[in-house]
Amino acid sequence: MQAQAPARRRALLAGGLAALALALGGCVVAPAQPYYYGDVATAPPPAPLVESYGAPPVVGSIWINGYWRWGGARYAWVPGYWHAPRPGYYWEPHRWAPAGPGWRMAPGYWRRG
Repeated sequence: MQAQAPARRRALLAGGLAALALALGGCVVAPAQPYYYGDVATAPPPAPLVESYGAPPVVGSIWINGYWRWGGARYAWVPGYWHAPRPGYYWEPHRWAPAGPGWRMAPGYWRRG
């Protein structure tokens, strides 16, 4: 009976080590990515993409340029679009500016002008 106890311990230890190896096998160490400090990205945005937008779908429409949006781990391009004009207003585009340890986006908006 005592001869079975060490064999049982070895089997339990081997099973535990196998389970640990399986559990840690899925661990991945990812490279550091830019991240948010609240609503501030820690890396500057890429250069704006050049978009070709052709003729407006309706005469008088204005083109709103695309912009880089911060998604918490990386930037994603938001494409531009056509918008109906707003008499007495002009479009103030999205822009990124340095802010403390990172970059903050000021969203675009219609400004009375």
